[in-house]
Amino acid sequence: MEKIKAFLKKELMLTVSAAAAAAAMFITPPSRRLLTDIDWKTLGTLLMMLCVLEGFKQENVLRPLVAFTSKLKKMTSVSLFLIFGVFFTSMFVTNDVSLIIFVPLTILIFRGADKEKYILPVISMENIAAIRGSLLTPFGSPQNLFLYGKSGTSAKNFMLHMLPLNLMSAVLLVIFVMVLYRKDIREPIEVDPEKTSSSWAPEGKVKRIAYSLLFLFVIGVIVTRTPYWYIALAVVLAVIVAVDRGLFRKVDYVLLFTFLCFFIFSSSIAANDSISRFLGKAVAGHEYWWSIGLSQLISNVPASIVLYPFTENFAGLIYGADTAGLVSLIGSLASVINYRIYVREYPDCGGKFIKVFTLVSWAFFAVVVIPGYLLSSWRFF
Repeated sequence: MEKIKAFLKKELMLTVSAAAAAAAMFITPPSRRLLTDIDWKTLGTLLMMLCVLEGFKQENVLRPLVAFTSKLKKMTSVSLFLIFGVFFTSMFVTNDVSLIIFVPLTILIFRGADKEKYILPVISMENIAAIRGSLLTPFGSPQNLFLYGKSGTSAKNFMLHMLPLNLMSAVLLVIFVMVLYRKDIREPIEVDPEKTSSSWAPEGKVKRIAYSLLFLFVIGVIVTRTPYWYIALAVVLAVIVAVDRGLFRKVDYVLLFTFLCFFIFSSSIAANDSISRFLGKAVAGHEYWWSIGLSQLISNVPASIVLYPFTENFAGLIYGADTAGLVSLIGSLASVINYRIYVREYPDCGGKFIKVFTLVSWAFFAVVVIPGYLLSSWRFF
């Protein structure tokens, strides 16, 4: 029982989603419709991504990118590389995975180079980079993956509509870095390459090739919207069984079950006529602010799932969901992951993290919130 309590406390988002799903089924009793309303395609696609990206992490596929850090000699260069490493990789390997790759590296580099005072502001900007970089692509974040699948728009059109926010965020991140090092823009740093990159094991070559090919395969499945996603899932699982069946013990199933619980919650709420009518009237025309606000209570992924059935302006919903992570720690699962990585290294500094994170994120949010709202009038279809 104590282990269960500790697990539920650690995985707070899963606990909240499970409680919400259970409560919703009292409001609307379970039925066959509930099973058909669950978006199994999104869950299957998410499982494929989680498996492949765990393979990336285990086999250190991005090692060349990490090793490049040791060649940089200025704090501005190192910080920009780390921040934009998150920014660009989050477009392809999702925002949470990009933070898992780069935040520990940032802590390692700055601690080893006696630059610990910069860790919190830089990983706070990496958090922003993960949220604002990942918004560009349909597979950059879980909420994008879900909403893109529901939208029916093309990948090209999706990225075209997200590009202005993405570019504006990139420029702002550069400005933020320049402000951070304004006292000495050329402040030096010495990075030890032995501490920042590990060698590739020769026996892992087959796995690295397999995961790289599977990644391209999954991207193709997402972009083409093939109705045969279940066959693609079977292919991915079969390849992993063949090359690395032990990987299945390491995959983050918590995120998958969190999604499932919120799908149950959303479907149950939508099936209740009274609640459905209320949300239909309240959300329509105010999707941008509703998605930002609700995300502060249940995070942007479940907020997207809950609000989608009542949305008339898709742009408002997705722009709000991709902005919500800048408001508070709970606004994005990626932010929670960032926090967890930091407090594992500095157990007594959780409050300090929240203070710096909130200050940096709110400064960014204050600049982008109104442009995002104005842009939400540019409808996807």
